[in-house]
Amino acid sequence: MKSLLALLSTSLVMATTSVAAQSYPTRPVTVIVPFAAGGPTDIIARIVGEYYSKTLGQQFVIENLAGAGGTTGITRGAQAKPDGYTIMMGHMGTHGAAPALYPKLRYDPTKDFEPIGLVAGTPILIVARKDFPAADLKEFVARARDTSTRISQAHAGVGSVSFTTCTLLSTQLGVKHHRVVAYRGTGPALNDLVGGQVDYMCDQIVNVAEQVRGGAIKAYGIATAERSPALPDVPTTKEGGLPDYQVSAWNALFAPKGAPREIVTKSLNVTGR
Repeated sequence: MKSLLALLSTSLVMATTSVAAQSYPTRPVTVIVPFAAGGPTDIIARIVGEYYSKTLGQQFVIENLAGAGGTTGITRGAQAKPDGYTIMMGHMGTHGAAPALYPKLRYDPTKDFEPIGLVAGTPILIVARKDFPAADLKEFVARARDTSTRISQAHAGVGSVSFTTCTLLSTQLGVKHHRVVAYRGTGPALNDLVGGQVDYMCDQIVNVAEQVRGGAIKAYGIATAERSPALPDVPTTKEGGLPDYQVSAWNALFAPKGAPREIVTKSLNVTGR
C-alpha cells in the first residue's frame, strides 16, 4: 500500500504545476471519513492524510462524519465546493452497494464525483469474541447454521463493508436467524466484540490484526486464496471449508464533481500505470 500511496501523492504533486498561478494546496484540505474514528476506513484515511501532509506541506485534516452506512458523510462530500479542498474516502459500500440498499440515496456514485484513485485493497476476516465456543471455521459454520443457537452479528451500518461482506457470508451459509446489531462505524462494533457484547463480525484485516495477535478476539478465516503474512496462523476460508467465500474491500479517494481536472486527471493517469 505504501507504493500506491506514493504514486497517489506524486500524482497530486505533479498536478499542482498546472493549477492556475498558484500551488495546490495553499491551505488545509479536509478529508471526510464517513465512519467513526477507529475503523478501517478511518485508519487508511489517516495514513493517507499524514503522507499527503508531509509531502505537500499542508495539513490534510480528517473529519469523521458517521451515519447510514457511510452515506451521510459521502453526501456531505458530494455537496462540498469542488475546489479540491474537500475530498472523501469512499469504499465498496458507499460507492458500490449503497445505491442498491438506499432507494433515496442523495448522490449518484457514477455522476457526482471525480475519482482521484484507489488507495487500498484489504482482505476480510471472519472474527469472533475470544470466548466464542468454536475451535475453528468448520465449528463456527456449524454453530452459525444451528437455528437453536442465538448468535449476534455486528456491522458498521447498512451498506458498510462489514455489512456487505457478512451479508454475503450469511447468504452462502443460508442463515437468517442471527441477531444483527448495527453501529455507527467499525470501531464501536469492534469495541463491543472485544468486550463480548456481540458474537462475531466480518472485518478488514487492517482493523483487526492487532486484536487477533493480542488474543482479544479470535479469527476463524481470511477470505483470500493465500494466508496473509500479517496473520500467518489464520487459515484461509478455503482451508476452513468455505472455498466460495473470497472477498476483499477497496478504498478510494473522491472529490466532488467539478473539482479541478488538472489535479484529478493527472492523479488518475499516474495511479493507472
